[in-house]
Amino acid sequence: MQIELRDVDKQFGSDGRATVAVSRANLSIERGSFVSLCGPSGCGKSTLLSMVLGIQLPTRGEIRIEGNRVVGPSQKIGTVFQDASLMPWRTVIANILYPIELRGLPKKKSRERAFELLALTGLTKFADHYPSELSGGMRQRVAICRALVGDPDILLMDEPFSALDALTRDEISVELQNIWSKHNKTVLFVTHSIREAVFLSDRVVVMGLSPGRIVEEFAIDLDRPRSLDIETHPKFSALIHEIRESISRGRTPANLAAAG
Repeated sequence: MQIELRDVDKQFGSDGRATVAVSRANLSIERGSFVSLCGPSGCGKSTLLSMVLGIQLPTRGEIRIEGNRVVGPSQKIGTVFQDASLMPWRTVIANILYPIELRGLPKKKSRERAFELLALTGLTKFADHYPSELSGGMRQRVAICRALVGDPDILLMDEPFSALDALTRDEISVELQNIWSKHNKTVLFVTHSIREAVFLSDRVVVMGLSPGRIVEEFAIDLDRPRSLDIETHPKFSALIHEIRESISRGRTPANLAAAG
């Protein structure tokens, strides 16, 4: 599904002591594309994501999904956060199916889909295990399966791999790419890792500080599917350098950047 942000502002607090978290954000995300948000801490990446999700609403401007204005959370959106937040008393398969139970959807078909996702992430034999019996990377794979089991059109991911070690992040990045290519979801992905963003994305959107704003976009014109070997490609390194420079420039407050 297509996502459109039109002159979106987000302000916290009253006028006298207001903090502008996001200012004049304009962004179009095509259906089925993978877009990453990068930028320094505090630039409004997670706030922007929460507005697309509908748990916060813009102070000004509007967000539309397939032309419909976002006014609250939607069942068409799946989410994955930094913490897998699995229920320790439920097995892997029971955790994955929990959203299905909440929505009262048919269990048989959803269970079949859950096992398809487990197979895709290499977790089939762990279906009856409990979260305490899994590694951090495995728990995060379960969280991804849970987000996808209801077949959402959009997947929002807020630094989902940041607590994992480098090797596990690489493994899950490859798996996420495979899941995305198979299921054709629209993905909006927040990360501090430029390398991760370039590997996964069709586009990388850089946000800057004071106030939080979109400062630049980069098309990632690297062939798919991508293996980790792509990191040796000169274009991969060049993109990382360009995005890092953009993030560095984005640390300058908007008024100073304009004056300069």
